[in-house]
Amino acid sequence: MVAANREMAVYCFDTLVAHYNSEDAPPPAFDEGQHPLFVTWKKVFNGGEARLRGCIGTLEARYLINGFRDYALTSALRDRRFPPIQAKELPALECTVSILANYETANNYLDWEVGTHGLIIEFTDPNNNARRSATYLPEVAAHEGWTKEEAIDSLMRKAGFGGHITESLRKSIQVTRYQSTLFTLTYSDYVSYVRATRGAAPLINGVRHGNY
Repeated sequence: MVAANREMAVYCFDTLVAHYNSEDAPPPAFDEGQHPLFVTWKKVFNGGEARLRGCIGTLEARYLINGFRDYALTSALRDRRFPPIQAKELPALECTVSILANYETANNYLDWEVGTHGLIIEFTDPNNNARRSATYLPEVAAHEGWTKEEAIDSLMRKAGFGGHITESLRKSIQVTRYQSTLFTLTYSDYVSYVRATRGAAPLINGVRHGNY
């Protein structure tokens, strides 16, 4: 399987920078393929821990080049949980690219391992019979310090369920588990890569960023 790598994260930064400059991104330096993928942007606030700034992807296989180009922008600009990322935020950003694999149907809602598996849940809302679904990438539950039950309950809320969560409802959930490879790149490391491979730091709206 293809593993997430630095060049994929570089291409996501290239795509976002090109958007701010109203130009095309340089061609990517990784091989084409078809895989499910996600792009996650986080921002470091006041030198502290990086916080989520946008995360969108697809659970269906996409051609990697088009997929990373599309979701780099969608996650940065159109994640409804956050305002669009602005060019001035770039120096505080880090980008994580994820490639998903090894989809398996879990035997029950506890049949997965924190830190190893991502989850897709599907269930019927008992209040209105609506079908609901949501996903968390493998790193989310471990990062939040959740138990399996807490992760499932949080996923149900993410899916839009606002009612009382009972054990029988948890047992009714269909769970698909999966694994992923990921690569995280900070903006400063992106600038270093661009300098080393292209001879100069990137320009954003005519201003050269990353001269540090």
